[in-house]
Amino acid sequence: MTREDIFNKVAVIIEKHFDVAKDKITDNLSLIKDLNADSISVMEFVLDLEDEFGTEISDEDAEQIETVGAAVDYISAHLN
Repeated sequence: MTREDIFNKVAVIIEKHFDVAKDKITDNLSLIKDLNADSISVMEFVLDLEDEFGTEISDEDAEQIETVGAAVDYISAHLN
């Protein structure tokens, strides 16, 4: 799976979770600053990432995912 494929799947999850137009989603989009995500929203987002990509994300790693690009890079590095 290419980085672009992963980005597109992550963008769909973000669009659904945070009600953001897909064309507004970029690598630099901050989950907390730009999307006003609280800890519960971030946790739900991480759970959806795990379901979508069949990978586990530790709590410590989840805390490091602050942008869309960070989520995409994490998934790219941890896909089975």
